[in-house]
Amino acid sequence: MELNTDLRDFFGGKDTFDGILNAKGKIFRKHKNRKTLYIKKDGKGYFLKIHRRTGWKEIFKNLLSLRWPVLTAGNELRAIRRLEELGIDTMKPAGYGERGLPPARLESFIITEELENTVSLEEFSRDWKNHPPDFSLKLNVIRKVAEIARRLHKNGINHRDFYICHFLIDLKSLEENNSLNIYLIDLHRVQMRRRTPERWVIKDLAGLFFSSMDIGLTERDLFRFMKAYSGKPLRTILKDEAGFWLRVSDRAVSLYKKNAE
Repeated sequence: MELNTDLRDFFGGKDTFDGILNAKGKIFRKHKNRKTLYIKKDGKGYFLKIHRRTGWKEIFKNLLSLRWPVLTAGNELRAIRRLEELGIDTMKPAGYGERGLPPARLESFIITEELENTVSLEEFSRDWKNHPPDFSLKLNVIRKVAEIARRLHKNGINHRDFYICHFLIDLKSLEENNSLNIYLIDLHRVQMRRRTPERWVIKDLAGLFFSSMDIGLTERDLFRFMKAYSGKPLRTILKDEAGFWLRVSDRAVSLYKKNAE
């Protein structure tokens, strides 16, 4: 177990692990054996994600669906460290712990510092359709998101929940320095390999396109993203990679229709 010194007393000293698993706070998200809480200490906010025991039933259910379940918070911690190595802004860990016999009896947690003065790209762009943003700002956002996607996929990483709600805009740096900083969050399902299989690249990009369909992007904006992601002229992309991007588009449209049902 690793924990910032100032948080040990907050969770009960020597019984820290049990104290963390039973901590009280504002429930931010809850799903099966996972729960995310928002807590504050000395005016500073933290997100605590708890992974309870998965159990054999859930493990077998996932395996029968050809999926390996996320058993601990360790995957998120490793993903954070990898993104830091790649120069991608993300969450800052403040604590991590794991105990139990794998795989069914594992319990774990990860604590990350709150990213203050940020807003999700989903919220940031919510009114773009009716009130278009400054062109240079929109262009910078498109290029920055494309660069993050490209860097992930070129280094064997796929996110699996690659939606605009998981990109956080740093409002303070934008307002004070006109500097665009974007953080990528929610990394617990990230996969890391030597090379990212194409089907997972398509899934990530389709999720990104699907989640941005209602924010007023034009066809030219999509072309700008494709150019920034591929690092190639549009003519070359349309000639050599048309099939790839058509599969991305088809999957994104399918997701959109399914979500509208």
